[in-house]
Amino acid sequence: MQYSQPKMLQLVKHSPELNRQLKTIMKEHELEKSFALKALYHAVVKDGGKYQRDYQEL
Repeated sequence: MQYSQPKMLQLVKHSPELNRQLKTIMKEHELEKSFALKALYHAVVKDGGKYQRDYQEL
């Protein structure tokens, strides 16, 4: 499975929990949104993560 920024943006838009996590990552690590999205992808989507199925359905 490969990272896709548009898919991650859509997934975050549809999930309040992911949106909250994204904002937390951006604030705690002082990252731009694009880098925070990629970090969130590796944390909760890739390799059997909680949101992998939702990501694949997009």
